[in-house]
Amino acid sequence: MTEFTNALELPRPRTLVHPGPVGAIRIEHRHASQGRHFRLGLEPGRTLQDAIIEPLMLLGVQAASMTILGGRLEKLLYCVAPPDPTGERVANYTRPIDAGAATLIFGNATLGKNGRGEPIVHCHATFVCEDGNVRGGHVVVDRSTVADAPIAVLATSLEGIELRITQDEETHMPLMRPFAADVEETRHGV
Repeated sequence: MTEFTNALELPRPRTLVHPGPVGAIRIEHRHASQGRHFRLGLEPGRTLQDAIIEPLMLLGVQAASMTILGGRLEKLLYCVAPPDPTGERVANYTRPIDAGAATLIFGNATLGKNGRGEPIVHCHATFVCEDGNVRGGHVVVDRSTVADAPIAVLATSLEGIELRITQDEETHMPLMRPFAADVEETRHGV
């Protein structure tokens, strides 16, 4: 009972208030018309971005949710999101931090499209650096490279959905949002 009582006496966590107008919809969602499941082996020597995007595009997947099951990276760059001192946003990504070679413990990634309609992967992961420290953050996938063994990834396609990065008025940040996919694009796997 003492532990429960002490937990109640802890200070209240801070409340974050974004600088823009509060959106009417708090959680944006879409229903996927179908979901196919794949197990990928990310190819050694490739960037995480290319190793994820290329096999999914060959399978006709335009949007997906993924779990990275762990593995070695020859090179890992990542960002964290401390409070933004300018006040333009609640938080802002740092410049990429070079972790060198690292071992991924676990990660989640999403396949969507950038503002130009090109495939993009957004990934957050936990990893162990060569110095033994455990770190985590937003992985810079186009500059992080798979080491000498494939990395296992479980992917679920989100058929009928397009995930697209758009500017968010409330957070003042680019966010990946769900939209209904173009029917022809989904049907033909373009």
